[in-house]
Amino acid sequence: MKDEGENEMKQTGVGIIGCGNISGIYMENITGMFENVRLVGVCDLAAERAAAAAERYCTKVMTKEEILSSEEIEIVVNLTTPPGHYPICKEILEAGKNAYVEKPLSLSFEEGKELVELAAKKGLLIGGAPDTFLGAGIQTAARMIHDGVIGNVIGASAFMMCHGHESWHPDPEFYYKKGGGPMFDMGPYYLTALVALIGPVKTVSGMNAVSFPTRTITSEKKKGTVIDVEVPTHVCGMLRFANGAIGTIVTSFDVWAHTLPCIEIYGTRGSMVVPDPNGFGGEVKIRQYFSDKFETVPLLTDHSVNSRGLGVSNMARCIQEGRRDLQASGTRALHVLEIMHAVHTSNDTGRNVELSTSCEALTLFED
Repeated sequence: MKDEGENEMKQTGVGIIGCGNISGIYMENITGMFENVRLVGVCDLAAERAAAAAERYCTKVMTKEEILSSEEIEIVVNLTTPPGHYPICKEILEAGKNAYVEKPLSLSFEEGKELVELAAKKGLLIGGAPDTFLGAGIQTAARMIHDGVIGNVIGASAFMMCHGHESWHPDPEFYYKKGGGPMFDMGPYYLTALVALIGPVKTVSGMNAVSFPTRTITSEKKKGTVIDVEVPTHVCGMLRFANGAIGTIVTSFDVWAHTLPCIEIYGTRGSMVVPDPNGFGGEVKIRQYFSDKFETVPLLTDHSVNSRGLGVSNMARCIQEGRRDLQASGTRALHVLEIMHAVHTSNDTGRNVELSTSCEALTLFED
């Protein structure tokens, strides 16, 4: 809960566009966890969803135009589905507001690059999910790497494999349309963590497949509806990082079960098990070269619980203090977006893809 003295702390006004499945945890944390932000209003194409959210989180329903013109709002959080990320973020920036968007930054790399350049031109901040790498789990792993506990990083592996989201998500169709698929849906969590821990990626190769051409929804709202699959659902990538390390990532909606780790990092002096990058906490385990077993490392920072919106709070801190060192930055999100596209481009062309973007490496979050 917020401290009693929160009224003395400067708060940055936030507006939210999109009141879908992910919005609840953002609103809960903006109103109950982070002291330097204030939820001014929300909007959604479905009026009943906006009204329910406004009532629950003690804010008001606004139109998109009202959010973009409000003098109270400095940050607009874009929680629409992927096709809305680019056009709405562009509207946000053109309205003179700072933009924070759910992943991915945009459907296309070119549009994502345009957004980052537009923000810079206007002197605004643009940031994007995920911000889970700012949580205690991955930050502890980053500290271990920074301190040389496993030596120089030489490799990594990452696995996100399940059998799709149609069994639990109320509206799962977009996961199988352009902008969806396992790489664009879950890849940002894993790639953002890898980039934060190891540094930027230089070269990418990839292969992908569509194992099931249709999906049948089994969640209650649309149970029995058949979805045509339009994107690859089993995606494998090889990543050569700028420091020379080589990583493997597999994202799949086609796997019924597996026993593989979320992320492992391999160094010249040992190996590390990194917790699920879709969360903020979890166990960090290290086995150094002289040991015979993995040992759990105590978490070294705060935010081990679900802290979605931490990136929004950090953006507010940057605005309040005149800083530009946004952690969940548009630059980082753009680099991850280019990696994801490169995996698919490599599959289509049969060639390695050299990346044009980069970003900051090991992030040790001190906010």
